[in-house]
Amino acid sequence: MPTLASEPDRPSGNDPHRHRQIAESFGADAERYDRARPPYPGALIERIVDRGPGPDLLDVGTGTGIAARQFQAAGCRVLGVEPDARMADLARGLGTETEVATFESWEPAQRTFDVVVAGTAWHWVDPVAGAAKAAQVLRPGGLLAPFWHVFHIPPEIALAVADVCERVLPDSPFDFRWLAERSAVDLYQAALTKAADGIREAGGFGEAERWRYDWECAYTRDQWLDHMPTQGAFTRLPPDALQEVLDAAGAAVDAMGGSFTTTHSTLAVAATRK
Repeated sequence: MPTLASEPDRPSGNDPHRHRQIAESFGADAERYDRARPPYPGALIERIVDRGPGPDLLDVGTGTGIAARQFQAAGCRVLGVEPDARMADLARGLGTETEVATFESWEPAQRTFDVVVAGTAWHWVDPVAGAAKAAQVLRPGGLLAPFWHVFHIPPEIALAVADVCERVLPDSPFDFRWLAERSAVDLYQAALTKAADGIREAGGFGEAERWRYDWECAYTRDQWLDHMPTQGAFTRLPPDALQEVLDAAGAAVDAMGGSFTTTHSTLAVAATRK
């Protein structure tokens, strides 16, 4: 997805957790989010479950429960924490117990867990305060493991979207041309470094590890256009502006034959509670 720009009059692109309006905008179409967002690699889920000392798992920024349901299927008892009540309502309806709060303000009420995860959500959490809260609620030997999907958008699509967004969204905090010119993994490596630094600064954890899983994903034109409105850059757009963006992206996919297959990555930081 497009990266936040860093400008003096806006919260830094290195501090996305300060953009609360964006962080809490995904529930505008929670059903689409749950339908269009892909699950996480089974090998990642299995590795996290195996590394945790028990089955009690806290899912930070659980959204609609996409990752939570995968961990439940792997035998975990999952509690979700989600700041957007609309997302939390759908997560509960789909079988994940979920409480509404930002993680930093959430009250654990003396509950403790074996694993704390965050699926493509930890960048919306203050990295030091979040790691300190995770240390508070994790049992000794427990695992903190935030992870992210990285979508490798074909440059033809990224350039088409950048062109139209620079025209119709001149005041957007997002840098739409960034992904057309650079690797998405580079952006997320910076996010992983920030997460690892926050874990180190918070204290109470061993040295953080980094994991990576690459996987292929095929999209038809309709599937990609269904996915795009779930990205933070587009969740708050007026319908006419969103339609212009989708038209440009759709034309680019049409020019590629109406579908494309790309290699995506899932990146994780993992640290054990001392």
